[in-house]
Amino acid sequence: MRIGLLQCDDVAEELQPRHGNYPDMFERLMTSADPTLSFRTWRCHDGDIPSDTMAVDAWLITGSKFGVNDGSDWIDRLCSFVRELWRTGRPLVGVCFGHQLIAKALGGEVVKNERGWGVGMSFNRVTERAAWMEPWQEGLDLVVSHQDQVRQLPEGAKILAVSDFCPIYLMQVGETFLGVQGHPEFTKAYSADLMEFKRDILPGNRLREGMTSLSAPVDDQVVVRWMLNFLDQALHQSVAS
Repeated sequence: MRIGLLQCDDVAEELQPRHGNYPDMFERLMTSADPTLSFRTWRCHDGDIPSDTMAVDAWLITGSKFGVNDGSDWIDRLCSFVRELWRTGRPLVGVCFGHQLIAKALGGEVVKNERGWGVGMSFNRVTERAAWMEPWQEGLDLVVSHQDQVRQLPEGAKILAVSDFCPIYLMQVGETFLGVQGHPEFTKAYSADLMEFKRDILPGNRLREGMTSLSAPVDDQVVVRWMLNFLDQALHQSVAS
């Protein structure tokens, strides 16, 4: 499978020597589950928006420090491309900002969480089981780093996993789009360094809670398997139609 990475930000330069940039993180994660994958990256935050929905087999939108409601031209153009992917039935996964952008592009609503920053580990429960959720488990625990979240689903979407902090944590739209608020590509070491990097903007209690939460196991390998299963299923449906 050829994956098109729609990159929407860069890891802070100070953190890249240890952790790499976002394409590095996704390639490490996804090839750990399937070494045959290949990748092509578009730097969307620099205005490099694809024009051909068929350029790769499946697409993935990364996270970002930007917000989907910022009003930037590149975000509007990326929303237009997402709507074209939807119209043509192409497989897409959105992570954090990407999850939110799918919702916004298709008519949903994204807002700032009144409870503030979500950092460290998030603990979620799966509310609906799908065929591509193999290996199956009822919990879905991932690293997070976000202020915004989806408040209203787009038409044709359903919620698959929730938490008290984030009621729309995992969503599926139709048969070809999947969004997850957490970051399966983030290691716990990166999460710790990122929280330290953001120390000046994080409330002290949230920072302590986030750091402490990193002692819990993370379901990154489960989630990447689910993502690839979903993309494979969506790709076969797209080819069949």
